[in-house]
Amino acid sequence: MAQYVAIIEDTDPDAVSVWFPDLPGCISGGDDVDEALENAPEALAFYAQELTADGRQLPSPRTLDQLKADPEFADDVGKHTVVLIDWPPLSDGTE
Repeated sequence: MAQYVAIIEDTDPDAVSVWFPDLPGCISGGDDVDEALENAPEALAFYAQELTADGRQLPSPRTLDQLKADPEFADDVGKHTVVLIDWPPLSDGTE
């Protein structure tokens, strides 16, 4: 199992987004943090499905320290809440 770093960002007063520095264009959203995080594995699944359809695989996730060292993301990692999203997601036993 891999864990992708996700950045939680309040996009406006009525929405929260979660995006993945290692997965350009993979974004989850919701009315609040809980909903955005709940939707994150689904966004990851769709992203992985699109890559597979193109004959590609998900890139290996970087660690938080690696992202902090990357000038492209260091500021975002420092300013926003960061969480780890499991991939593939753990089953909650309801399936």
